Amino acid sequence: MLLTVSKRLEFSASRRLKVSHWSDAENLSTFGPETNARYGSGRNYVAYFVFVGPVDPTTGMLINISEIKERAGKILRERFDHKFLNEDNPSFRDVPPTAENIARQLYFDVAPLFSDTEANLCACHLTESPERSATYYSSGACEANYWFEFSAARKTMSPYLSAEENARLFGESVSIHGHNYRARLTFRAERSNDKDPMVRYDAIDVCIRGLRTELDHRYLNEVNGLKERPITTESLAGYIYERVNTMFPLRRVRLHERDDFFAEAWESESIFLGLRAPFHAAHRLHAATLSNAQNTSLYGKCNNPLGHGHRYLTETMIGGEYNARSGTLYNFVAFRKAIEESIEPWRDRHLDLETEDFRDAPSTGENIVRALWLKMDNRLNQRLVRLRLWETTNNRFTLRRT
Repeated sequence: MLLTVSKRLEFSASRRLKVSHWSDAENLSTFGPETNARYGSGRNYVAYFVFVGPVDPTTGMLINISEIKERAGKILRERFDHKFLNEDNPSFRDVPPTAENIARQLYFDVAPLFSDTEANLCACHLTESPERSATYYSSGACEANYWFEFSAARKTMSPYLSAEENARLFGESVSIHGHNYRARLTFRAERSNDKDPMVRYDAIDVCIRGLRTELDHRYLNEVNGLKERPITTESLAGYIYERVNTMFPLRRVRLHERDDFFAEAWESESIFLGLRAPFHAAHRLHAATLSNAQNTSLYGKCNNPLGHGHRYLTETMIGGEYNARSGTLYNFVAFRKAIEESIEPWRDRHLDLETEDFRDAPSTGENIVRALWLKMDNRLNQRLVRLRLWETTNNRFTLRRT
């Protein structure tokens, strides 16, 4: 298993996407109309700093998240926040401050600050708008994400199943209904180029416009490309992947039919399903083998003897064998039931005082996500591939099957 801890920090900045020695036409084709923002265009950025490493068995922590906030936050304040990046940050004097390049620079600026810890910065993820984000990895790989939305009606069904089979498998969803879909296209380069984006603006604009023309405000069962395939979220994600991949190499597609439910299609033809579910619980961070003074110093206000609480949010992602005949990876009702049964014993409880899971281990996010994995994976027939836990909007803990 691979465990990571992510800290979310925000900053605001302006920037202009332009390469000085390119013509205006070349900049426009590459970066789009924003290249004409002579004095910069602004963004409210969200940065995620992702760390990997061993969990200390005494403290239950992979890294002290407060340290991430303090050290990475100092970099953001001094070099990025409320700056015109092209002029105020020397790193972007000759390099356009695209989402990919900002994520890359954040990694290079922040990683050395944690040379004294066992945890290592393994990725920086940057969201610059609801439509654009990027991730830079310690390996040198970089991913560019493009989001788009469309609304459509459908009957959830497969043309390869009988009416009785469809009704039994999909229930009320076999009736015509609609969704506001949100899709993410992810492109990946194993080595980033700081001048040329992975996908040019003119190419991705044509691609997304074409997808919207085909899918937006349509009855999906009658869309030409979909008539001979199951109309399920899994199948739709696969279809979008196939359509885009004919234009340029695509890493993966994520398709949300709801905020809490999505399917992913990857370049390896793998299909995944994800479902989010919240629960409320109280806890206290306290290590029994440490003194009261040590606990207070380590956990701060989270060591309040009377406890505190969170609205935890889980995101469970499963894989396995995709059934091309039915267009399904896993029965949705069974998927949701497994998650609910796993978190129900913790719901509206004090995790340390009313459950057995944290009698001998601090109820840190790291330990919670590890305990929850065991509960869920057994109920999901060992098909769990990734489990995420948000303790707050800013603190995320992720466990992956390696």
